[in-house]
Amino acid sequence: MANRANIRTSNSQLIAMIADEDTVVGFLLAGVGNVDLRRKTNYLIVDSKTTVKQIEDAFKEFTNREDIAIVLISQYVANMIRFLVDGYNKPVPAILEVPSKDHPYDPAHDSVLSRVKYLFSAESVASGRR
Repeated sequence: MANRANIRTSNSQLIAMIADEDTVVGFLLAGVGNVDLRRKTNYLIVDSKTTVKQIEDAFKEFTNREDIAIVLISQYVANMIRFLVDGYNKPVPAILEVPSKDHPYDPAHDSVLSRVKYLFSAESVASGRR
């Protein structure tokens, strides 16, 4: 139990979004949006003018903020920064890839699903089952 990761807890945790406009607006209408005193938001709307550097910076910012528990990222946006998404291994904030209206979901590119497959295959090999 000494190697167990400490998970931050507080009274309020946010959900961050990195996605296309329709996806972000839908979540904002559901009440996910937040703007702090420094005018920092918990979302990034990705369009044709958004650079990969801006997406990388937003991902790094959201995964390092203490007040964010989950980062929802459109799968096609996650594919643009796949090296960052696959390299991220902290339990909080959790990274969840979601489909978007214009880009269908591809389970072969989902980092969470690939980790689950790896865990189950390693577990079955360790126990002698296949």
